[in-house]
Amino acid sequence: MKQILSSALIVVLACFTACTSTNRLISVTTNEAKEIISGWPAKTQEVATTMMTKYGAPNEVTGTMLVWHNNGPWKKTIIHKEPVQHNFPMPHVDLLEQFVDYSVPADKYDLMALYDGSVVIARTAGEMSARCDKEEANFLALNLANDVATGKKTVEDARMYYARSMKEMMQGKMDPYLQKLHFNVGGDTKFADQKAPGM
Repeated sequence: MKQILSSALIVVLACFTACTSTNRLISVTTNEAKEIISGWPAKTQEVATTMMTKYGAPNEVTGTMLVWHNNGPWKKTIIHKEPVQHNFPMPHVDLLEQFVDYSVPADKYDLMALYDGSVVIARTAGEMSARCDKEEANFLALNLANDVATGKKTVEDARMYYARSMKEMMQGKMDPYLQKLHFNVGGDTKFADQKAPGM
């Protein structure tokens, strides 16, 4: 039995190596995904395990990321192999990126950038994502981004709320903004723009 499992794993890893050398996507089971990421940074493995426990096996795997589609409230979830250092509200690494369909008014983009550099707006695709090391922090980041985009909070108020909520979470208190999205997502959020004159 062990030999059969080992042979199966070798086949999966061989396919993974072949596919990821060209960054092509493959689909795997949870156990296969855990084996594939066994050489990734420890924090990335920790977050990946948490996400697989909650959402099951990723839909796609490459040499640098795990991807889920339509998992829970998210349009897409990506775990990036290589974390990015982020010092707000305290030093940590960003590696868990989660997306929703969302349209931000163009005149709010500067405010969104001032609020949190780990919240990304893709206007053409009609998406907004947050990238942190915890799903709870992504809920918080996007809820506050919505508040900034809709004028409910100033940038300064949103940043203070974020820092306070994260500090309280470490003390065992869970703000509602850490638990779920508090705004509606979906609908037609894409922005195709228009062709330039003479094109």
